[in-house]
Amino acid sequence: MKKYIVEFIGTFFLILTVVLAVKLAGAMAPLAIGSILMVMIYAGGHVSGAHYNPAVTLAVFMRGKCDASDVPGYIVAQLAGGALAALTGTFLLGAKAHALPAAHLDVVPSLLAEFLGTFALCWVVLHTATSKGTEGNSFYGLAIGFTVLACAYGLGGISGGAFNPAVALGVAVGNMSHFSDIWIPVVACLAGGAAAALAFGAVRDADDN
Repeated sequence: MKKYIVEFIGTFFLILTVVLAVKLAGAMAPLAIGSILMVMIYAGGHVSGAHYNPAVTLAVFMRGKCDASDVPGYIVAQLAGGALAALTGTFLLGAKAHALPAAHLDVVPSLLAEFLGTFALCWVVLHTATSKGTEGNSFYGLAIGFTVLACAYGLGGISGGAFNPAVALGVAVGNMSHFSDIWIPVVACLAGGAAAALAFGAVRDADDN
């Protein structure tokens, strides 16, 4: 249960920051989002692995570092944290939260952007936080947070830059995207996480179990 609580709290603050920073911080929002992800990873990594993202959970499971019995609990905690964060952010924003959501996503570019951003995120997670070659390092949280920061700046203008199904749910609940488009980041993010796990498996050392 401790792992699920950590996943809930970390995802809550990640998505609360997404909802508030996108509305209030403008072009600086990716910096805030990458930073909160970094510190929440350092805070919770020793307890749950600090996934805060169903796509990361899928990738870590496929890599063999997350028990199958934990996967449903992780995903439920992440989605619940994301939904509650969106509701909390909407309340805090007041009238600012009721602006019309963004335009509908352009399907093919958005699918590709979300796939690439999630692939990059999960690729970095697997190499810095689950690999024997980088075991015990102190930079994994910074590396993961900066991956999200860079991808948000580089790809966010195309797809919204979720790279996380829980974020996709949160921004939809927070009236920042259309629920009818939510399948785009969900499908692309899960595919990106799975592809990263397969790519990691292809290049990892034989004794890196």
